[in-house]
Amino acid sequence: MSHPSVHARCTPPCLAPRRRLRGFTAIELMVTISILAILAAIAAPSFTPLMERWRVRQAAEALQSSIYYARSEAIKRGGGVSLAPNDDWGQGWKIIYTQAGDETDLQVDSTPAKISIELGGTTEEKLYVDRWGMVSDTSGGAAKALNFLVKPTGKDDTSASALRLCLGLGGRIAQAKSGGSCPT
Repeated sequence: MSHPSVHARCTPPCLAPRRRLRGFTAIELMVTISILAILAAIAAPSFTPLMERWRVRQAAEALQSSIYYARSEAIKRGGGVSLAPNDDWGQGWKIIYTQAGDETDLQVDSTPAKISIELGGTTEEKLYVDRWGMVSDTSGGAAKALNFLVKPTGKDDTSASALRLCLGLGGRIAQAKSGGSCPT
């Protein structure tokens, strides 16, 4: 019994020479890259408000943490602690311990780029923390309710990204969204 030849068992496609698969052609790759570029260009503007909110939240949380730290140090050291801007609040701030006329920087923070911080509730720039952890705008003064407006540079006070840090008389810190007013 003779075996049928290989050609008799095969249909025409198996007789065709085999091509090696090489991946994408240059045209397919260029079309894919073009589509991705168009989608990225459409999506990029929608990320701007998100990035602004993240920067504002980062600055507000850093400032809130610094205030808590200043209060803690003032209680530990028996007063003499102040919170002052680096030139202005938008440049950052520092916590200073003053003893017998000598000032020591306990902490120095900088503000993230494109963020503006304004101190409200006082005309003074430097804040003082007494030995009980109460914040005032004068050395040895009575505790005072203060607030910080944190917003993206160039935006108004009621921007959706803006936050207001509210320092209550008792030391509680609350956040008001969209730069809203502090609770009374």
